[in-house]
Amino acid sequence: MANPTIVSLAAELAAGRTTSAKLTEEAFARIEDPKGEGRRAFIKTWKAAAMAAAQASDLQRKAGLVPSPLAGIPVSIKNLCDVAGETTLSGSKALDDAPPAKEDAPVVARLRAAGAVIVGSTNMSEFAFSGIGFNPHYGTPGNPADRTRVPGGSSAGAAVSVGDRMAVAALGTDTGGSVRIPAAVCGLVGFKPTARRVPIDGVVPLSTSLDSIGPLANSVEDCAIVDAVFAAEPIHVPDAVPLAGLRFAIPKQFVMDDLEPVVAAAFERACKALAAKGVKIERIELAQLNELNTINARGTFAASEAYAWHQKLIARRGKDYDQLVYPRIMRGKEMSAADYIDLLYARADLQKRVSAITSNYDAIIMPTCAVVAPTLEEVSTEAGFTKKNMLLLRNTTVGNFLDRCAISLPCHAAGDLPVGFMLMAEAMADQRLLGISRSVAPVVKG
Repeated sequence: MANPTIVSLAAELAAGRTTSAKLTEEAFARIEDPKGEGRRAFIKTWKAAAMAAAQASDLQRKAGLVPSPLAGIPVSIKNLCDVAGETTLSGSKALDDAPPAKEDAPVVARLRAAGAVIVGSTNMSEFAFSGIGFNPHYGTPGNPADRTRVPGGSSAGAAVSVGDRMAVAALGTDTGGSVRIPAAVCGLVGFKPTARRVPIDGVVPLSTSLDSIGPLANSVEDCAIVDAVFAAEPIHVPDAVPLAGLRFAIPKQFVMDDLEPVVAAAFERACKALAAKGVKIERIELAQLNELNTINARGTFAASEAYAWHQKLIARRGKDYDQLVYPRIMRGKEMSAADYIDLLYARADLQKRVSAITSNYDAIIMPTCAVVAPTLEEVSTEAGFTKKNMLLLRNTTVGNFLDRCAISLPCHAAGDLPVGFMLMAEAMADQRLLGISRSVAPVVKG
């Protein structure tokens, strides 16, 4: 049975066929199920506060006060968001002695104002620095499609919370793919907005140049609703854009290399289904993407900006870091100011040159990840972890570096492991991309 959506549950609540208290009780029953993934998917839960919020929502609804379609709906937030009175851990032990947050992060405050019931704070790759979803401190939640596989990261618990119906939607962050990767490998929809639309204040940063905040949910429509809340925009689900005549481009370079057979097959099947609906799909030369490795050869935004934030904490608590994350942050120490400034200029230049080509298309399409979710055994060694991490992150990082909006939609056949179909649009084309995705999603779904 398909997981319920915000849209369907809002209708059930409006008709009086369910209550927020009932939905929240059901969510906690799954979180607390000893046979489930709740203890690994969540680092903190707030049952008493959530039940009180749910009961208040039900009373408000009786009085005709319904602030948004999210009102009374259980949602989860990633463990790097400030929550008033709570210590923000960011999936680490190294921050366990930090003072509690004085106020909610803006995105958390906006969820509350919209009436969402926040059930807990989800597990993640430590400091959001991997696409695997592995966490040595709090455990690694099993992928809903196959518990022997990782859930993808860094928003690992976010995806599992939605996939296992412990929340209806989740707040994730995406610096190099951390919303879209877990969405893809767990069979969900994940939306990365144009970064500037949503404030990152009160959120532990990985890379302030690349960080963005986006939803993981069960439908494009749900992502549009939550995205509007995050951005403090009027809640509006864009109209579905007719498929006939749309132009999509597949880059020949970089993003189509080394695909696992099941990924390649799912993507090609999705492309054929779209073409049959009148979408014009072209394979284009985009050799500029091959420059990404060279541009980042002397250091990355993630390493340099993470090191700037972490250097004092590392001096004090470095031994408590995930030893697969620690060296990735420390690479930032080797990057000079000149290297960083060169990287800023190179990024701006690449954005212009790529947009000159891609702005002629309605979307650029590609598999979200080159591989399906790796098994826990495959990432149990440093070499295996590094290889799979790079293959999970490679395609999604393009959107962050180019400052685009992008979405991952499920496109796998029934019975196969989840595969994501990614659409990437120009900066600030978020609403049109969501409208296009509403039409694409049912066509590419296997």
